[in-house]
Amino acid sequence: MLSLSEPILEEAEKDAVLDTMNSGWITMGDRVQQFENDFAQLHNHTDAVAVNSCTSGLHIALVALGVGPGDEVLVPSLTFVATINVIKYVGAEPVFVDVVSTHEPHICLIKAKAKITNKTKAVMIMHYGGYPCDVRLWRAFSDQNNLALIEDAAHAPACKGVGIEGDITVFSFFSNKNMTTSEGGMLLTNAPKLSEKLRNLRSHGMTSVTLDRHKGHAYSYDVTDLGYNYRLDEIRAAIGIEQIKKLGSWNESRAKNAALYKSLLRDNKVHIELPFDNIDETVGHLMPILLPVTIEREQVMDKLRDQGIQSSIHYPPAHKFTYYRSLYPNVSLPVTEEYCSRELSLPLHPRLSFDEINYICEKLIEACEG
Repeated sequence: MLSLSEPILEEAEKDAVLDTMNSGWITMGDRVQQFENDFAQLHNHTDAVAVNSCTSGLHIALVALGVGPGDEVLVPSLTFVATINVIKYVGAEPVFVDVVSTHEPHICLIKAKAKITNKTKAVMIMHYGGYPCDVRLWRAFSDQNNLALIEDAAHAPACKGVGIEGDITVFSFFSNKNMTTSEGGMLLTNAPKLSEKLRNLRSHGMTSVTLDRHKGHAYSYDVTDLGYNYRLDEIRAAIGIEQIKKLGSWNESRAKNAALYKSLLRDNKVHIELPFDNIDETVGHLMPILLPVTIEREQVMDKLRDQGIQSSIHYPPAHKFTYYRSLYPNVSLPVTEEYCSRELSLPLHPRLSFDEINYICEKLIEACEG
């Protein structure tokens, strides 16, 4: 099976895990701090805060920025549902915003502006598929409207321009991401006070952590916030330290493979469309295509599976899920809905060869021909 994505875990990661286990300290400690330092340096930041998932990171980002009951957050529906769920966690209301177009499926700034009210507190942009939003425009938009700006960068680690303009940027290290720690996430911010707040929130609101007391740097602690148990452990951090070393080359391979797909599928005879076709800047997390309206997507997916090719959908529109439809029944996002009804994600990861990508494209076109 040609998998949609493949985590790359090599001897260096295995050795790092064993070293951590043999060290006798496996909860949050020195390796987590090194992982944070390495990730911050990779993104030209001075500080980063590691957590146990991107969802946790998005949650405490909202808390740290003061988003709560009565507030509204502008957010795309074209995203993994966690991006929406965390807004409900803090008691705020998601305000769904349509995407620019089916060829640029990023949250639309013009449509976002039309949905601002006196309750709007923040905007969450999502760098879909590893293609960066124009963060400078979103920074200006946020400043003009006195909004906090959160970047959901789950798809875009080490992507040019990502993590610079947002008040807080959050990354994912889930197993299908460009780099992985199995589960895990990271937050970046240039504001020292926000960073301190995030560290406090991730560990029960405590003023010292277990390692501080173990080393004798603290004998007790205070609790200054209603915090959470969102810590990352040493074993996952050890994996992350090794993954960072290879992320740059992996991202280059992903971008090259995405470009190869586009060259092979451009001007195809079955009228498959290519989102982001004219955008070269990417770390290639997803390879999305748009099938013609007349083609049944599940039949194409079945035919691809019969040929040993995995495919998926990124994503069903969040506002159409039963839970959110029951809360917000009148939401209409025509461009998002069209995109999501036709989108299909093809395998994309660094280990794919030219012959494999060529084979996938051939079988895709055959599947579309019927």
